[in-house]
Amino acid sequence: MKGIVLAGGRGTRMYPSTLAMSKQLLTVYNKPMVYHPLSVLMLAGIREILVISAPESIPALRMLLGDGSHLGLDITYAVQEEPRGIAEALIIGADHIGDDPVALVLGDNVFHGAGFPRLLRSARDQLDGCTLFGYPVSDPERYGIGETDAEGNLVSLEEKPVEPRSDNAITGLYYYEPDVVEIARDLTPSERGELEITHVNQIYLKQGRARLIRLGRGYTWLDAGTHDSLLAASQYVHVIEKRQGVRVACVEEIALRMGYIDADHCHSLGTRMGNSDYGQYLIQVAQSVA
Repeated sequence: MKGIVLAGGRGTRMYPSTLAMSKQLLTVYNKPMVYHPLSVLMLAGIREILVISAPESIPALRMLLGDGSHLGLDITYAVQEEPRGIAEALIIGADHIGDDPVALVLGDNVFHGAGFPRLLRSARDQLDGCTLFGYPVSDPERYGIGETDAEGNLVSLEEKPVEPRSDNAITGLYYYEPDVVEIARDLTPSERGELEITHVNQIYLKQGRARLIRLGRGYTWLDAGTHDSLLAASQYVHVIEKRQGVRVACVEEIALRMGYIDADHCHSLGTRMGNSDYGQYLIQVAQSVA
């Protein structure tokens, strides 16, 4: 399976903070926001990852992530000239996807929960068409919503419904078979001029090839795309890390525990970060598994 991080858009909801930098380079407590979607793909066992962003944001993202080799990854980059919808990422990434299934994750989404890596890999192995990840919310009228029947089967998808029939918000993580590229290419732009990911998902639903996995108790999903939600995500990560003594979305540790790098390399990555808390944590993790 290939991976795509869509770190596009202009971040207009976060002006003036994003006038001079990509939203995905803002920090969620103590690390760049883009580490969170990247960590999701890594936990799913994905190592070939395309990062899509605005042309002015690519240099800084490349400076941060490089070619991914220091994490045992293969990271490449592509430009989205204008924010024309989430589904456009699948067209931009067509050559990257090739004949493989793909996981698309939005660059401002934060996921966390016990057993999440196992769930991600299980969903990857059982993919048949399209797999969506739902999360219960108290204000479903603000989200794309997936309705399920008594057996948990997905029966409808609706974008920001006036009268929601479910509280299952569709998160910014999507698994697709490679035919998603042609589906995206055949889309007609919506009234707001975008290629809507909901329309892609509705096509899979009509084909009987869409599945929804509900992230229930024990999981957290946050959209860090506004100042308030970024603050909430930072506070959440801060509490988890201080209480449990672990780092959320620590891509170097994930690379080590997934076997993408060895302990000596992890130690060297920590050393390069000097006396920072993050660098010292990497050194401790490396020593604990050496």
